Amino acid sequence: MKKVEAIIKPFKLDEVKERLAEIGVHGMTVTEVKGFGRTGGKKEVYRGSAYVVDFVPKVKVEIIVPNDNVQQVVNVITEAARTGKIGDGKIFITPVDEVIRIRTGETGEDAI
Repeated sequence: MKKVEAIIKPFKLDEVKERLAEIGVHGMTVTEVKGFGRTGGKKEVYRGSAYVVDFVPKVKVEIIVPNDNVQQVVNVITEAARTGKIGDGKIFITPVDEVIRIRTGETGEDAI
């Protein structure tokens, strides 16, 4: 199993969620996050004073998927979240040793 973490623009969340549902992904965790990448944030002007917004609002989507579905999930997220502009986000894939469903005690892929 793998954990797929995607940092995306907030307005792309609904599209990503819908596209993932189409391929059978119905469970995910979504967190509002802030951060910056290579661009280091953006300059804004407030009441005539320029300042840098270091942390840009983003959304982190976390999904645990069987190894066989990782590439399909990554492809769907990439297509749905892409705007073609700076700040579209990143996807991180990490191994998951075990999953346990608290309510039933199911483990492994059965618990996803």
